[in-house]
Amino acid sequence: MSAKLKIKKGDTVLVVTGRERGKTGKVSRVAPDHGHIYVERLNMVKRHQKSKGAQQSGGIVEKEAPIPISNVRYLCGKCNEPVRVGRKVLDDGRLVRVCRGCGEQLES
Repeated sequence: MSAKLKIKKGDTVLVVTGRERGKTGKVSRVAPDHGHIYVERLNMVKRHQKSKGAQQSGGIVEKEAPIPISNVRYLCGKCNEPVRVGRKVLDDGRLVRVCRGCGEQLES
């Protein structure tokens, strides 16, 4: 089930629920099939990694874990608030994202 997500890679988001509540970060990866996003340096977990020959050693690595998209809000650069993201069709037929707080068009 692939969903059309309103949060994109490179967006700045605020985590509103969970262990990382109140922290902000930049979206590094989006997983639309699962409805999750990965935020840089947030929700870090430790995983054991097996050695893969001479080029990569094994050990405990720290990496970002996914955060459900419903647990974050987009940080609008114009109104400086965590807001919901809407969509709007322009006169020329383009579909753009808009801030639900101030109504301004968001950067792509």
